Amino acid sequence: MNENIYVTRPSLPPLDEYVEYLKQIWDSRNLTNMGTFLREFGSELSDFLGVEKCLPLCNGHMSLELLLQAFELDGEVITTPFTFASTTHAIVRNGLTPVFCDVKEDDCTIDPARIEELITDKTAAIVPVHVYGMPCDVEEIDRIAKKHGLKVIYDAAHAFGEKIKGKGIASFGDASMFSFHATKCFNSIEGGCVALNNELLLRVYQLHNFGIMDEENVEFVGANAKMNELQAAMGLCNLRYFEDNKNKRKKLFDLYMDYLSEIDGISILNYKEETVDYNYSYLPVFIDEKKFGIGRDQVQELLKEKNIYTRKYFYPLVSDFNCYKNRLSKGNTPIAQKLSGQVLTLPLYSDLAESDVDRICNEIKQIRRSI
Repeated sequence: MNENIYVTRPSLPPLDEYVEYLKQIWDSRNLTNMGTFLREFGSELSDFLGVEKCLPLCNGHMSLELLLQAFELDGEVITTPFTFASTTHAIVRNGLTPVFCDVKEDDCTIDPARIEELITDKTAAIVPVHVYGMPCDVEEIDRIAKKHGLKVIYDAAHAFGEKIKGKGIASFGDASMFSFHATKCFNSIEGGCVALNNELLLRVYQLHNFGIMDEENVEFVGANAKMNELQAAMGLCNLRYFEDNKNKRKKLFDLYMDYLSEIDGISILNYKEETVDYNYSYLPVFIDEKKFGIGRDQVQELLKEKNIYTRKYFYPLVSDFNCYKNRLSKGNTPIAQKLSGQVLTLPLYSDLAESDVDRICNEIKQIRRSI
C-alpha cells in the first residue's frame, strides 16, 4: 500500500532550537503585545526582505486588510479573481468594491493590458497578486498607477523571499503583504506581515492593536491583529532555514520539469529564472482535456485513488463564490476562467522525497497512457 502524499507539508526547524525560545518565553511570561521575539522578528524580516519597515501580524489576511484600511481608500479596487478568497474579502471588508481584471495565460498574474480599460473616476487602487510566486509585471503596473494616481498594494502571500533582477519583491508598489501560514514555503505557524518603505507602517501599527494609543485613548477603529511570541519564535527559527528549504524545493521542481515536459496535454507556467529568484512555493500544472484525453477533475480523482492528494488551486474563481453572487460584477475574465478549470497543484514541499516525485509523475504518465 503506497503511503499518502499530500499537496503540502509544513517546514519545521529542529525541535531543540524552538524549545530554547519556549524556555525564554516561559521564564518571561511574555506571550504577546509586542514582545522581545516579535520585535526581533520584525527587524530580521526587514533586513531579509530589503525594506525599511516590516511589522509581523497574526496572519496574512489581516495584514492585507489593515494595509487597505491604513491607506484610507474609497471606491473601487482593481484586482484579480484568480486568487485565494482572502484577497477579495479584505477589499470588501474595507467597504471597497473589487473590479475583476483578467490574467495572463503564461503566468496567471493580473494582465496590465486589461487594467487601464477598467479604471474609472472611482478607482482608488490596484491589488495585484504574485500568484504561485510568479511576480506580476511590476514595471507596467507602476507605470499605470503613476499615470492615474493610484495606490498599488501587492498581495505577495506566495512570494516570500523572491527577487526580481536582484531587487526584493517587497520593494515594488506602495506596500506588500506576506502570509506565513503553515502551508507556505516559510511559516510562523500562522502569521503574516506588512512590508513597506514609508511611514504608513505607523498607522498599521496603530490599527493592529484596536487603535489603542495609550491606556486612556483609542484613536482608531482598529482590530486585534497582533502576532504572539510563540509565532515569532517559530518565524525566527524557520528564517534560518529558508534558503536551504528553497534549494530543496528547487531540486524537486527541476525533477518535476524533466518529467512533465514529456507529457502531452500538460502545461506549466512561464518561469523566467534568468531574472527572477523564485521560492518554488507551488507546482501548478494545467490539464488540457482535449490533448490529455480527460479533464482535470478526473485526473485528480485517479491520483487520489493512488493516495496522491492534489488541489484545484484556484477553483472556483473568487468572482464565482456564492457570497458574491448578485453582489459583485464577475467582469470579463475568460483567461482566468479557463485556467481555473484546468489547474491542478501537485505536491511540493522541502522534505518531499525525490522518489515521491517519481511516483507522482509516473502515475500521471500511466493515466495518460491508459486513456
